[in-house]
Amino acid sequence: MSQTAAQLVAALRRGRRDATAEVTVLADRPDATVVRYGHLVAKAHPPGTDPAELAVRLGVAAHPRCAGILLPPVDDGMGALPDGRRVTLWPYGEPVAPDAPDAAPWVEAGKLLARLHAVPVAELPGPLPAMRGPVKAARAIARLRAAALPDSAAIRAVLHAWAGLPGWARGVDRTDDRTDRVDLDRTDRRDPGDRRDHRDRTDRRDHEDRQEVNRLCHGDLHLGQLIRHPATDWRLIDIDDLGLGDPAWDLARPAAWYAAGLLAPEDWDRFLGAYRAAGGSAAGQGDPWPRLDVPARALTVQTAALALAKAAAAGRALDEAEEAMVEAAVRIARYMEAVG
Repeated sequence: MSQTAAQLVAALRRGRRDATAEVTVLADRPDATVVRYGHLVAKAHPPGTDPAELAVRLGVAAHPRCAGILLPPVDDGMGALPDGRRVTLWPYGEPVAPDAPDAAPWVEAGKLLARLHAVPVAELPGPLPAMRGPVKAARAIARLRAAALPDSAAIRAVLHAWAGLPGWARGVDRTDDRTDRVDLDRTDRRDPGDRRDHRDRTDRRDHEDRQEVNRLCHGDLHLGQLIRHPATDWRLIDIDDLGLGDPAWDLARPAAWYAAGLLAPEDWDRFLGAYRAAGGSAAGQGDPWPRLDVPARALTVQTAALALAKAAAAGRALDEAEEAMVEAAVRIARYMEAVG
């Protein structure tokens, strides 16, 4: 048990005055420590979490407009641990069973996302921060670069695929583009002027295609973000990345898994069909890929970058799922080269 987890357990026992409650560490990572304490769950948020932004996100989760969509917090006023990490308290719920893929609640996930994206943001607490999906993707690339791994075709492909994304999907403005564009230009043999014109046309076309960039978004949707409370149905959890953004991002991880062969076609159809049937508009009503292509590529590259960095740090080979995502990133890079 880490020092943060131990501090969290001690704070729970002091604050709840129940030394007999069963304690289970559910997650203990640098970016999140989660402890179950009887019928409650306490989370120590990542270091550097903005208290004001966290307060707004908590207010959104507790707001009546999000009832039945987001799990509401328990108002306990736990504040922060001695190391400064902010702590929030939540009801315990049963997570998705990882060993029962046929029972995965893809339909429920699609319905919840559609309802989340339809919440009228003007009625929520504010100011709402930006959805943090693109920022997390950029941090994954930064982690891969910081690992300083030996040069390989896989790493070059991941960086090339990343650099080919429009700035908004990489969490940067055009003025902050230099490092990533260098990665792209190193493997692009066209005239610099042609490269610049192509990037300008691509970024402009992508900007024109993005019609819904001010919806309430989860920011990090996967099946681990759903729980079922004994007294309710499924709810979305984990508000660290919640905020305003392009709702297509919330569909991007399942889309990336489907494109990489990790999500069965029937599960993808169930998820997307349930989302659309519940009024979700982020993927349109026809071919979803014009809207999902950029976010799905970003999530593919993010996942591949983390896979390479984590496997190297642990001194192990990529597992099957990681290998599939790295191969998908390689295909994206090759496609980019082919279409120019």
